[in-house]
Amino acid sequence: MSEAYGLTEPLQKAIAEAEELIANAPFIRREQDRLEGYEYLSGRIRMAMQTAFDYDLEQPLFVNPTHQFSKQGLDNPDAIYLSAYLREGVEYVVRGRRGTSADLSFQVMGGAYTADAVATSLMAFDDRELQLDPDSTDGSFEFSYTAEPGAKTLIVREVFNDWDTETRGTITIERPDTLGKPRRPLTQDLLRKKYEVAARSLTGSIQTWFAFPQFFQYKEPVNTLTVPARTPGGLESQFSSIGHYELAEDEALVVEVPRCDDCSYQGIQVGSDWYASTDYETHQTSLTKAQSVTDPDGVMRFVISEKPPLDGRPIANWLETTGHRTGSLMLRWQRLERDLTAEDGPVVHKVSTADVRDLLPHAETLSPGGYADRIAARQRAVARRMLS
Repeated sequence: MSEAYGLTEPLQKAIAEAEELIANAPFIRREQDRLEGYEYLSGRIRMAMQTAFDYDLEQPLFVNPTHQFSKQGLDNPDAIYLSAYLREGVEYVVRGRRGTSADLSFQVMGGAYTADAVATSLMAFDDRELQLDPDSTDGSFEFSYTAEPGAKTLIVREVFNDWDTETRGTITIERPDTLGKPRRPLTQDLLRKKYEVAARSLTGSIQTWFAFPQFFQYKEPVNTLTVPARTPGGLESQFSSIGHYELAEDEALVVEVPRCDDCSYQGIQVGSDWYASTDYETHQTSLTKAQSVTDPDGVMRFVISEKPPLDGRPIANWLETTGHRTGSLMLRWQRLERDLTAEDGPVVHKVSTADVRDLLPHAETLSPGGYADRIAARQRAVARRMLS
């Protein structure tokens, strides 16, 4: 006779609660927003299940919880995010191969992001502090770390400036004291706890990312970007500029920012009110300095708009709003060799699309086929990055 354990009941209730949160989000203006919310919900469910079932404090591993099918926290389209849970006082060994990405960084976080608080950065460094194996030809590295008091998570970010040429590295984490030992056997109590963790993670993550932009982006005046500053809770060598936009269909933002050659990575992106990246595979909603055109004066000039900005035709530095009248904006500089100042930051102009040309002295339009080729290249690059 079959017997139902009822283990999934907390998750079922959490999914129903999460659906209510999504369906009644205060920023929903149109049916498409609500549909995107349901797609966003699928990623939150996926992440919650990963958090509960893939992580194991006894047998740690790096998990990728954020990607094109599971977006959160205004995720960077140029980044691969990996994370592993830690236990205080335990030694961990991290091994890997550097790859050729623009930036590889490591960060130990204490606590967690919640609707009321921001996680604490306990340690942060990038690949410049790694000791690469001198006898290796593939950039191999290894380091040990004993989790300090309060340490909860090790986060690894691998960031790509040139999607077409840069390649992923590899990375693993292990506990020497549990290596070679079997996992603990499944029990009802263990599985019940995992489903309960998934339930809490699901509703908690949605509430967190509803609240998070109110701490930062949405405190700023609309259609502006801040002076570059160290990213809150982020890496020492990362600066960012944040903001949010509100544009009518016939309006555009022109963002002017100097190209920075004192960093390995520089990028700009448009995000949705779900505080997540928008479609960066089949639309151009983000650009790095390698993907952008720099004018003769050393300035990159981006146009953020719904429609192609020059007489109905796209340009290389066009960022599509993909039907979103409002949303988040972010610029990032990573693996910096110096601190940035206001002169390194963006200048923003809100104009009608009819007046965009006046602010783009060097822009050239692309043919429909030329723009389609750019999108096809993005799709292929994302596929390579996810599968490699």
